[in-house]
Amino acid sequence: MILVLDEGTSSTRALLFGEDGAIHHVAQAELPALYPRPGWVEQDPKLIWDQSRKVMAQAIAAAGGASRVRCIGITNQRETVVAWDKVTGAPLGPAIVWQDRRTAGACDELRDAGHEAALQARTGLLLDPYFSATKMRWMLDQHDDVRAAAEAGRLAFGTVDAWLLFKLTGRHATDASNASRTQLMDLEKVEWDEGLCDLFGVPRETLPEIVPTMGDLGGTDLFGGPLPVTGAAGDQQAATIGQGCLEAGTAKATFGTGLFALAPTGATATSSEHRLLSTLLTHDGTRTRYALEGSVFVAGSLVKWLRDMAGLVGNAEETETLARSVADNGGVTIVPAFTGLGAPHWRADMKGSIHGLSFGVGRAHLVRAALEAVTMSAHDLAQAFAADGAGWTRLRIDGGMALNDWFAQDLADMLGMAVERPASVESTARGAAMLAGVGAGLFASLEDAQAMQPRRDRFEAAMDTATRAARLAQWRDALDHALTR
Repeated sequence: MILVLDEGTSSTRALLFGEDGAIHHVAQAELPALYPRPGWVEQDPKLIWDQSRKVMAQAIAAAGGASRVRCIGITNQRETVVAWDKVTGAPLGPAIVWQDRRTAGACDELRDAGHEAALQARTGLLLDPYFSATKMRWMLDQHDDVRAAAEAGRLAFGTVDAWLLFKLTGRHATDASNASRTQLMDLEKVEWDEGLCDLFGVPRETLPEIVPTMGDLGGTDLFGGPLPVTGAAGDQQAATIGQGCLEAGTAKATFGTGLFALAPTGATATSSEHRLLSTLLTHDGTRTRYALEGSVFVAGSLVKWLRDMAGLVGNAEETETLARSVADNGGVTIVPAFTGLGAPHWRADMKGSIHGLSFGVGRAHLVRAALEAVTMSAHDLAQAFAADGAGWTRLRIDGGMALNDWFAQDLADMLGMAVERPASVESTARGAAMLAGVGAGLFASLEDAQAMQPRRDRFEAAMDTATRAARLAQWRDALDHALTR
């Protein structure tokens, strides 16, 4: 079997896949986040590793021991930065999570200095605290232990995949897809760029070796026998692969904590003119595939807010029942900028807002408006992709929110296209399993690894044109108001 370590923002999991794509076991452990100040989001790197090792051990035991596992694939939350001591292997402070906004000011300064256009041309990315480079610089400026380790030549920086690879194999390496999210990698050359390192003030020697997304990435003997790591990719790239979106026109959208849509663009890194991101999809050492990406920071986290903070639902499943219980949103629109507004607007300074409240609005209207806010975010992305020449002809969805049938149908209706949902929404882990399978020689190519794909449910667009137009007008009015206030 193929063992996948899927280290996400809120939990870390280990899954056992058969070569046919069947899932034989899932072990999971929660990963709490820390919020020391408004806009700051941190995690404990030691806990990330301890919990990851624990679930891997549980899965390997369920398999019958290491001898029953052929290889390991890793997929992870992207952009989150860990700093550690290369010699002791100990973390040097909290991990700064991708959602963190503390470096917004530094990004503004670089943008005001005129660096964004050149940065986008070289990395495919825009200036935003979302990405890793400014987080690394902040750690160097603010953490004495990090700065001292850099001066002693002992500092290791990395995204979560690099941290896990180091703890598993002892190798300071990062896969190319994660490296492409740091703002320090030349997207076409697939190597660290000295000029970018100088611009952000990140010493090149602190960065990991960039390795392919499939192949020999190292090995571990921590689980009772030798196990090779043969595949790794950031969670959104892995989900794209796991959804079988390898050709132009196919797109995937993951509705997890945030909304992340990717559409492959082939062997060419497309420079977006509509504030999307160009990112590396896969790299086997010789051949590179690219994709356009739209990142929206709030999706499933809005449902979590409804449950945990607003107290409007007792569980996520209740949102579907409530959304169906009313004919419309009651005139309410939610702009979900809880941690800034992502693509295609990129407004790190914005806050979430609710528009159109009246005494006729009840709990169900607010819940429905929250689900619709995510749908409309996806609609904005679809328009930007089409304008960049990467229009969607078929959308495949996954993530926790995708389990909501009302939401999936609303997406199809508002996008005016068929939406497909796999019977198993474990697309991220499946993509990592496919990469690991190719890297271990179980499959000749990712195309051959499509044998691991599950069946799909299909939602056809059924909304009339007038209703769709009214929904769009209401969304645009609220969004324009929020953008200009």
